[in-house]
Amino acid sequence: MKLLVIDDDEDLLKLIGNALSKEYTVDVKLGANDINPDDLKQYDLVILDVMMPEMTGFEFLKQYREWIDAPIILLTAKDFEKDKLEGFALGADDYVTKPFSIKEIRARVAAHLRREQRQKHYRLVDYPVSCDLVAKGFFCDETEIALTSSEYTICELLLKNKGQVFSKENLYTSVYGLDAVGDSQTTMTERVKQIRAKFHPFGVNPIKTVWGVGYKWEVEKD
Repeated sequence: MKLLVIDDDEDLLKLIGNALSKEYTVDVKLGANDINPDDLKQYDLVILDVMMPEMTGFEFLKQYREWIDAPIILLTAKDFEKDKLEGFALGADDYVTKPFSIKEIRARVAAHLRREQRQKHYRLVDYPVSCDLVAKGFFCDETEIALTSSEYTICELLLKNKGQVFSKENLYTSVYGLDAVGDSQTTMTERVKQIRAKFHPFGVNPIKTVWGVGYKWEVEKD
């Protein structure tokens, strides 16, 4: 299990990191203002301080919660009830009030990780695009992209196999089956064109053409 701890207090970061590293792999981050969204998908749990000067925990939740498919525990020391309401509204899962004991935070972390093992989440992220494999939907930031069933199947296949190049024929049979009758070249060219058009308003092109070969998933920002 891999955890991320974000706080602007270096001593507190060391304390939490040392305490949890006996059982988990722990990364610590001094502040949240230069987080790489693509790194967030690797963590099984995030511990986040509410009050930080450059980016608060609430600002972090507003910007990144959709990209973290894991529980978030907030550390709070001020106006707890107000913080609690705002944090839960933004997607926090739990709170630890400062000052706290290391025993308490270990117990909270262990409880959330046990629950996550029972309730698996299924979300693929390639910032700013994400795919909810349960709801069968693609999102750019927090907005769902209105894809048809065949467009979704193409995007899911390419994202699941990010970096792999698929020929138009392979994509065609994956969507319509081996017995499908039709022009795979023309059909896939049109489908990819439609997909790109739907992502275009968000300044994103998720599918790259590999000339003479086919297509692969690679998010490009306009």
